[in-house]
Amino acid sequence: MMRKIIFLSLLLIFSVNALSAQDSLATSNFIEDEFDNLIEASNNYQGYKVVDYDALIELRDNTKSHVQDLKNELQEEQRTISRQNEEIASLENQLAETQTNLQRVNEEKDAIKFLGMPFSKGSYMALMWGIVGVLILALFFFIYKFKNSNSTTKEAKHRLNETEKEFDLYRAKALEKEQRLGRMLQDEKNKSKE
Repeated sequence: MMRKIIFLSLLLIFSVNALSAQDSLATSNFIEDEFDNLIEASNNYQGYKVVDYDALIELRDNTKSHVQDLKNELQEEQRTISRQNEEIASLENQLAETQTNLQRVNEEKDAIKFLGMPFSKGSYMALMWGIVGVLILALFFFIYKFKNSNSTTKEAKHRLNETEKEFDLYRAKALEKEQRLGRMLQDEKNKSKE
């Protein structure tokens, strides 16, 4: 019987030590102090320690109570960890959603709609400068064509003026020649009548 009690006491000590290793130093000191007090209060009998039965029962009850407190504390810590993990998962989901929304807003902010099509700012600027470049080239082309046409028109007007002057001169000469021929004919008619 005594050996069973010692064996149970040692087993209880080792199990409590294993449990107390998980807890803080203050908690393990409480159990150790209880065992030390029990061992010091026990008597020696033929090389064995004789432990007071009531003290051993009290130690067992205290140990059970302490182990139950540790289990309750562990369960509470596990519930806290579960809640924190759920909060972390929720926050990670919110963060991912926020990052998605931020990326979408940045894309919308950087996008410009032109003719119903979205363009990034860089593409839009390149398109606008391309249009401006084409318009400037078209302007230079039309200015060149206008100058060519204008110089051709001036040259044609100048030739027309020269041609008109030559024609006026030719008409004047032709009129003069016709008048001279008409006088000569009249003179000949007058001579023939005479």
